Amino acid sequence: MTTLLRLSVALLAAVPAVLLAAPPQAPSAAELAERVQRRYTSIRDFSADFTQTYQGGVLRQKTIERGSLLIKKPGRMRWTYTAPEKKEFVSNGRLLYSYLPADKQVHVNDLPAAGADTSAALFLAGRGDLTRDFTAALIGEDSSTYTLKLTPRQRQQDFDTLTLIVDRASMRIRSLVATDRQGGTSTFVFSNFRENIGLADSRFEFTIPRGVKVVRADG
Repeated sequence: MTTLLRLSVALLAAVPAVLLAAPPQAPSAAELAERVQRRYTSIRDFSADFTQTYQGGVLRQKTIERGSLLIKKPGRMRWTYTAPEKKEFVSNGRLLYSYLPADKQVHVNDLPAAGADTSAALFLAGRGDLTRDFTAALIGEDSSTYTLKLTPRQRQQDFDTLTLIVDRASMRIRSLVATDRQGGTSTFVFSNFRENIGLADSRFEFTIPRGVKVVRADG
């Protein structure tokens, strides 16, 4: 057998191995958004820890905060910030309470009607649909994650885009990045997920502490 023939046989034999070793093709952005939405729809409630980093904006500041999160769909949530400053944001599905102990104030707002949400947090509480409400673009991937950029089809007050970093295997949201109109970014990194744990509605009721000022949106 000539050297050229041996080389040709070796190359032909290697082709199946190369094909088997090739990484699977990434899904399209639309397919990925649908897979994330389908998985997320199956989750009734969850708890998690989070780290929130805000960077940029008009003042070019950077802050890092930590706390815990409870979510029960649709529309119930409790964000408990523990460091560096204590504060709470609680929604019972009808009203949204923002409690700042240092200011001795509670702000009370009606929860926006479905379809009129202006908060990235409410997206996590089941008040949104990736395929219906956003245009998706796959902007990055590595061995363990996909990065999906979501542009709302209707302009939002509190954010311009959302970016999700999702686990390739489970489609779980590892982190969420909200970009605002001033160019600032709020990055939420989640850990210690517990899903479908049967959270009671009472976990999302807020009792206004004594001695604090109540500020209502309607005056």
